[in-house]
Amino acid sequence: MARAVLALPPDRRARPGHRAPGVMTATDPIEPGAPGAPGAALALRRAVADLEGRPPLVFPDECDRLRDRLAAVARGEAFTLLGGGRAPTGEVLTTLLRMAVVLSYAGSVPVVKVAGTAGAEGPNGLPDSYAPDAERLRRTYHASAAALNLLRGLTAGLHTDLRRTHRALEDFAARSPARVRHRRLTRDIGAAIRFMEAAGATGDAPGTAEFFAGHAAHPTAYESALTRVDERGGRAYALSGHLLWIGEGPRGPDDARVEFAAGIGNPLGVVLGPAATADEALAMIDRLDPEHVPGRLTFLIRMGAAAVRDRLPELVAKVAASGAPVGWVCDPMHGGTGGAPSGAGTRRLADVLDEVGGFFEVHRALGTHPGGVRLELSGAPGPNAGDPLLSPDQALELAFAIAELYGGR
Repeated sequence: MARAVLALPPDRRARPGHRAPGVMTATDPIEPGAPGAPGAALALRRAVADLEGRPPLVFPDECDRLRDRLAAVARGEAFTLLGGGRAPTGEVLTTLLRMAVVLSYAGSVPVVKVAGTAGAEGPNGLPDSYAPDAERLRRTYHASAAALNLLRGLTAGLHTDLRRTHRALEDFAARSPARVRHRRLTRDIGAAIRFMEAAGATGDAPGTAEFFAGHAAHPTAYESALTRVDERGGRAYALSGHLLWIGEGPRGPDDARVEFAAGIGNPLGVVLGPAATADEALAMIDRLDPEHVPGRLTFLIRMGAAAVRDRLPELVAKVAASGAPVGWVCDPMHGGTGGAPSGAGTRRLADVLDEVGGFFEVHRALGTHPGGVRLELSGAPGPNAGDPLLSPDQALELAFAIAELYGGR
């Protein structure tokens, strides 16, 4: 497929959505009284100019393809698996692939796989400010490029063989405390793979390793520098990732993150926490997807196990009544955060699964589609200290549990 012809927006300052107030671009003058001027400001301007001259990290046709995949989710014909930590590793991506096989078999639908990357937060997870450090911009670009190269390498081959994935699932099931139930499902998956082979398939299912990349959108110099116009249609895309989402916090119509997101063609996500209202959700639809384009908008539900059954039904019912074709994804990791006696953070898997269960219950009761989950993963085999992520075995335990929920939806 021929790639789109790309160009920088001709005038970011005059085109809403391509930059936020206070974000420096390569053509901005240096204010003599600005903090750190002229050295820091000049370095930042040069870094922005450097990023504007570098290749984009993704392409508009890839973003459009993800929108098509997410449109199937909104129709109830696919399931989203959004996973990752600070940056994807080979182990994290392989775990996502194994989870996707379990979920796809149990739900009899394709699984849309989106790997979370650091994006504008940078590889060390620190938030970028409106006056970011020039060197951090460069580090973020190189770290993101490395992560996307890993994604594309996995897609290309070695780890996509379904037989290998099935053997790994069998090994996991054998050591799981729920080995009896898990072995039943892995046995069924193995039978399905053997049927495919008998029917002439190679063992590599089409689309098995199709990955996309996503991160939280921040209206920073980094995002601005990687915004390009697809000259085939004249639409701007933020080409730091395929899917960008807007986190929690005040989000008025003039919010810089909303302004930026409204002006790009990428698929978008919006995080809705326990304080979110149906009016807020409908306002986000009006601002970000006024034409009701399927696959354009996904709501990431982050309410916690204690609130999801009470707070979510009104949101889903009113959004469904509006006719907007949004996707619904459960983001249960933050609601399952607690403290260990040592002071380290923990993820209570029972709470995570309880929130996912409540999410499915709400959609089952309303006749709507529970469209996916977002999980934070680690390549480390054991529990993680500090800001812990799910180990591969913990992630697979959740995948098998979610498969039972999805299969019985």
